[in-house]
Amino acid sequence: MTEPKLYGTVLIKAKEILDFILSSTRPPTLLDISQGVDQSKPTVLKILTTLSALNFVRRDDDTKRYYLGTQLLAYADKALTSFDIRSVALPDLTQLRDQTGETINLGVLANNRIALIDKLESSSSIKLKSIVGGTMNMYSSAMGKALLAQYTPEQLDDYLAANKLQPLTTNTIVTQAALRQNLKQIQQVGISIDDEENEPEVFCIGVPLMKDNQIYGAFSVSTPKYRIDTTRQKELIHLILNTQRKIEQQL
Repeated sequence: MTEPKLYGTVLIKAKEILDFILSSTRPPTLLDISQGVDQSKPTVLKILTTLSALNFVRRDDDTKRYYLGTQLLAYADKALTSFDIRSVALPDLTQLRDQTGETINLGVLANNRIALIDKLESSSSIKLKSIVGGTMNMYSSAMGKALLAQYTPEQLDDYLAANKLQPLTTNTIVTQAALRQNLKQIQQVGISIDDEENEPEVFCIGVPLMKDNQIYGAFSVSTPKYRIDTTRQKELIHLILNTQRKIEQQL
């Protein structure tokens, strides 16, 4: 099969420049970009000037370094909303609901909160306060903490600066030091626990849904606290991690 003929060489070069800025560990200079994409400085400068006028990149006049521009946020937001994580995850989450007999929650990030986009209940599951379309705190929920554990230190600092840790139950984590320690544990074990932190008498186990460092959402299993013991918790974690792997393979 023959490869399609591509038009617009400058577009290809522009994408290479954007990709380089995206992958750089720190905002690059003009020289960094020129060397990184193997294009001459005059060519790179012309493309950057155009990209800057379109708000696809921005240049810090003091440091002479380049950043991705705000215009890309609109494209990213549209791309994420057009990607339906629910349709990808639903078959495996339905199977998990049937295997566990517990409530399965699917959520996505929404303005520093978790938006519940689906909830699968079974005949033996509990009735939670949360409703599809509603939101919950990240610091007190299993799904939220699973995603907070994926944040960079800078992102976590920004989150904590913008969100007060208020108690929802007597078990809610309300100090930054305790939350940071909890998130470190989540990073080590790969699962998060909400032990009556978001809602009394409710125990939740959550995991993130990610691919190539991109967060797509999270899901959790919720069960009454009285139904949880060490053996049951291990069983649920095993099933949850298997489901997580199956979903992420499809992303």
